[in-house]
Amino acid sequence: MATLLAAGGAYAIASWDWCGPTPPAALFPLSTRAALADTLLAGAAAVELSPPWPVEIAGYGPPRPTATAWHHPLKARAVVLKANSLVVAVVSIDALMVPADVVAEVREKSHLPDAWVVATHTHSSFGAYDQRLLAQLAGTGAFRPSARDALVNGAVAALEKAAQTLAPARLELGTLDDAGLTGSRSGGPADLRLTRLKVMAGDQPLAQLVLLAAHPTLMPRKPGALDPDYPGALSSAREEAAEGVTLVLQTAAGNAATFQTDGETAQAFGARAGLVATSVPTVPLELSRGLALARVRFATSAPDASRLVPKAFAHPGKNFLCASADREAEVSALRLGPLVLLAMPLEPSYGAGLTFEALSQLPLRVVGLANGYLGYLETAELVDQGSGEARRQYYDRALLERAQGAATMALQSVGARAR
Repeated sequence: MATLLAAGGAYAIASWDWCGPTPPAALFPLSTRAALADTLLAGAAAVELSPPWPVEIAGYGPPRPTATAWHHPLKARAVVLKANSLVVAVVSIDALMVPADVVAEVREKSHLPDAWVVATHTHSSFGAYDQRLLAQLAGTGAFRPSARDALVNGAVAALEKAAQTLAPARLELGTLDDAGLTGSRSGGPADLRLTRLKVMAGDQPLAQLVLLAAHPTLMPRKPGALDPDYPGALSSAREEAAEGVTLVLQTAAGNAATFQTDGETAQAFGARAGLVATSVPTVPLELSRGLALARVRFATSAPDASRLVPKAFAHPGKNFLCASADREAEVSALRLGPLVLLAMPLEPSYGAGLTFEALSQLPLRVVGLANGYLGYLETAELVDQGSGEARRQYYDRALLERAQGAATMALQSVGARAR
């Protein structure tokens, strides 16, 4: 009887509304910078991460294995572009995701306040770097300051090294509409495209950004050692082929799975994807309109656990999310002449990603898992139905609308003339 009363009391307390009212939709412009591209300078670098061995492997729920070594090195890879007074920096880290406080520290220590800090989303990297309880439970494991320091220090070192190698450069762009690398894991269409943005120093490749949508989950759930999965394999193969520092960026990958051949390993898929990327023809990117970057912070919508847990535990689940989920986030737009990249701390499905593309009159590619992490983003219709990737979304249906508001402001600021 005492046990039943204690359990009932705990359930009643957990079912109270601990969240309070949802903050109204609000947008906060953080920065807008623009410059003509009379002379474009670029630098790039790759730096190995130094995890604090032994360390938990991130990617899945508990119990998680512990690693004392890696199969292949984890790296932070950075590209820095400078046009007159505008400095644009992107650093891609072989990690599951990057929390907002890590992003803030990387920006502060690198003296690059507008830098994009992006995760490759590998599910076999190290964890223990996220202080949020939800992240510790769902993917990264018990927090350790030394693991967080390893992530920050690697990203900062890559950015600093890239900024020290600036040289005259030009950009080239190409897109393959169906790269044959991606399929949908939850029904509906997936983002099949692969975009290649090359940074050339004269006739020599300096760096490249490879944008595609495909979850890096090819390693076993208990790999025994750390591994960057296919993004690391892709980058390493193209770097060994003298194509420059290669950053892999996830686009609308929320519902995208890798399209493997029979028995294909993470290394083999990465090598094949790299060859596909290399085959994409590129043309010079006209920068007469210059470069522009804008960052906008927005208030997230209400946390919602109704699709994550049984109905009887929806309210306690919401309270747990309220105590752990971020209530503000950032969307950032980068215009490189006629191309726009839109960075967001989300894993948008292809359907959600298309709604952002529709906001711009210029060609736009979404960059997910950038500058923080809020989890999945599905269309409001599928959230209402509880289908697609909505069963993994931590917030209610209004999250898409709020993120779109921030994107619209950012696109307007960089001259993409949002509709």
